[in-house]
Amino acid sequence: MKKSAYLLGIDIGSSSVKAAIVDAESGICLASAYSPVSEMQISAARPGWAEQNPSDWEHHAKEAIGKALQKAALGSSGIRAIGITYQMHGLACLDKNGIVLRPSIIWCDSRAVDIGNKAFEQLGHEFCLRHYLNSPGNFTASKLRWVKENEPQVFDKTNTIMLPGDWLAFRLTGERLTTRSGLSEAILWDFEHKGLATTLIDHYGIPQGMIPAVCDTFCIQGRLHKEAAKAFGLPEGIPLSYRAGDQPNNAFSLKALDPGDIAATAGTSGVVYCVTDKPAFDLQSRVNTFVHVNDSMEAPRNGVLLCINGTGISNSWIRRIGGSVSYDEMNDRAGQVCAGLDGLSFIPFGNGAERMLNNASVNASFENIDFTRHSQSHMFRAVQEGIAFAFRYGLDIMAGMDIRPGVIRAAHTNMFLSPVFTSTLANLASVSIELYNTNGATGAALGAGLGAGIYSSANEAFGNLKCISRIYPGKDQEIITACYHQWEKLIRTKLLK
Repeated sequence: MKKSAYLLGIDIGSSSVKAAIVDAESGICLASAYSPVSEMQISAARPGWAEQNPSDWEHHAKEAIGKALQKAALGSSGIRAIGITYQMHGLACLDKNGIVLRPSIIWCDSRAVDIGNKAFEQLGHEFCLRHYLNSPGNFTASKLRWVKENEPQVFDKTNTIMLPGDWLAFRLTGERLTTRSGLSEAILWDFEHKGLATTLIDHYGIPQGMIPAVCDTFCIQGRLHKEAAKAFGLPEGIPLSYRAGDQPNNAFSLKALDPGDIAATAGTSGVVYCVTDKPAFDLQSRVNTFVHVNDSMEAPRNGVLLCINGTGISNSWIRRIGGSVSYDEMNDRAGQVCAGLDGLSFIPFGNGAERMLNNASVNASFENIDFTRHSQSHMFRAVQEGIAFAFRYGLDIMAGMDIRPGVIRAAHTNMFLSPVFTSTLANLASVSIELYNTNGATGAALGAGLGAGIYSSANEAFGNLKCISRIYPGKDQEIITACYHQWEKLIRTKLLK
């Protein structure tokens, strides 16, 4: 392997687009950057809606790549492969000329909840769970059905539907492709038949021709064409050799590839993701199962995903409300307050319908505020504890599926930078948390190296992955567990309303 070989990873988030430049020989991230500096706009024309313009993703990808190359102090000529990771469950509708017909309906948009629930009833719970391992729910297929019902002029012009990562890959290569993992996150994959979810597709009246052709997660999926190369400041012909949704990619970034491996993240949303070789599902579809990045006929790999919409977005909200203090200052102040908060608690579900609450929207709220005892620091800690409580609530659901973490792996970023959050979660889960020197964009870059054949195996790709910190359950475990049970009663009361 030549020392001049570098790998580029692009992470399309809903808050920002990140880019990482990785030295292929060592596996070390040389530089990373993100754009915009402030959070990317999410439009919500109606309650429960969430849309973004794909052109914004492209613009900020260019900006982030340029910044990363500048920080790494190297030219683009050494880039040997590109990998993409992206916010899951979004919908981009393209016409025959590749023009986007409407803003993308993104992951936290809840307009299609009723459509998915209706299909779940009409097709039958047993059928959907056996074939899709999920309810059709508020996923991409149901969002497309919403477009068909409410914007027929857009639907009639739609030639191809794409997930966010598929769309950026199309802009780079001109190839209209997706993956099995991508189809499963859209609820367009039939696990039992190992093919398209034709029954749901027909039920929704979706022409199969709208669905892109399928490629492997790790392979040469296209090459950077001349126009894109010029726009992105990269050499023409670089292979795009990896794409995956953000949560399967986060697990891959942490080398969670074998049954029993568990990865977590706490960015805008929070996720616990468990790798399994079984077709696992929750009877109420409160957690979801998707095809994992390293799935194969010989060695099936699925990922059971618990998602909490109101995670990092809750933390960023309280930071803005608190006068835009820095995250480090907020974490320090939260740590100055004792666990339990004198009865104060926070419900973090203010980012749309929550899957693990049966798609209910219970909103966010502070409970039991006392004006004489509770300060801004109490509120900072309450938000972080409330997010950890939501993780515990979801872990209890997964325990009902016989999924119990032995250790939780996470990147040392976002909410996992907070000692209050990590210690609270370790106490609630009764397991240790391992933090690693990686992120989604770095994982996408390493995936690109694997897909392009620069690495012969995942072990080679992750030779530099290091655990930099371990957090164990501690002295506040009894207090924080008691507080969680009070919080859980509040949630159950809200769900009964």
